[in-house]
Amino acid sequence: MSLTGKQKAALLLTTLDAATVAEMLKGIDTATVQELAVELSYLDASGYQDTTQTAEVVRQFCQSLQQESGFHFKSFLRDMLRSSVGEDQAQRIQQEIRDLLQKRDPFLSIRSADLQMLAALLETEHPQAVAVVLSELPPKRGSELLGRLSDTVRVNAVSRMTSLGSTTPEARMRIAQLIQSRIEGAKAGPQTGAALPARPEQSLRQVAMLVRNLDSEVRDGVLEAIRQKDQEASEKVANLMIVWEDLPAVSGRSMQQALRGIDERQLALALHEAPDPLARKIKSSISERAAALVAEEASLMAAPKKEDVRAAQDRILGALREMNKKGELSFEE
Repeated sequence: MSLTGKQKAALLLTTLDAATVAEMLKGIDTATVQELAVELSYLDASGYQDTTQTAEVVRQFCQSLQQESGFHFKSFLRDMLRSSVGEDQAQRIQQEIRDLLQKRDPFLSIRSADLQMLAALLETEHPQAVAVVLSELPPKRGSELLGRLSDTVRVNAVSRMTSLGSTTPEARMRIAQLIQSRIEGAKAGPQTGAALPARPEQSLRQVAMLVRNLDSEVRDGVLEAIRQKDQEASEKVANLMIVWEDLPAVSGRSMQQALRGIDERQLALALHEAPDPLARKIKSSISERAAALVAEEASLMAAPKKEDVRAAQDRILGALREMNKKGELSFEE
């Protein structure tokens, strides 16, 4: 995640106590205070965790907060606003923040909702709504939610995700508002009972990522259900579970097994102009002698044809996909 200037400023404010921040913000116009509060709320609600994208000092600070002080964004934001603009105006600003966050990303709060509750709510929703919600979740979280749904709802939702049609932004917004209202209703009491549309290939990749993380028995059942409705879509989903860009995430043991029987020339072809992380992954999964032979083959190789490179890559992918089909493929966290 690339941070904007306001987001960096908001994060840096968290290094101070609320009283100090309130003192700093005296004289600052309310609109600016609100902008900083919006960014702080967005970082919190989106589950932001520091990475190498941020400055070293911010990373160290966030780590120290997690380890030592138990810092909480929400309480800091509440105290900061109360100290800066007073109780009444703080409540108004917080409501405006919620409205702005909802407009920026209508699925933001849905992504952090309790999965058991979300699964129960989706059981009675239209399959298209379920499919849209699943497409907005991170793959692992989406897979967990998918596994909690009944067989009928699961198959219908996945079938919708594999369809070639797309959902308009307006429809996605309505679905987000509907599910959010269901969540708020569930929290209030017991229940009695802005992205653009994704291209078909993107939708199928989302389905593949969800299905890949399911238990093998459930995964095979979902794939079979897709195959019965659309064999071509089923084959595409099976292939998209493992694509070339996924190789760095494959566990070392699985990669070693997949590369057995693939000669050094084929490996050299497959690694032609490959990104460094991917090349390192493959070379670390073979012996030093084999890696040296791959490097020698690459040095002697004239500019290869694209189809030859693709064929070599497909050999590796084919081995990995066969392992995945048998339930033998594992990934690193």
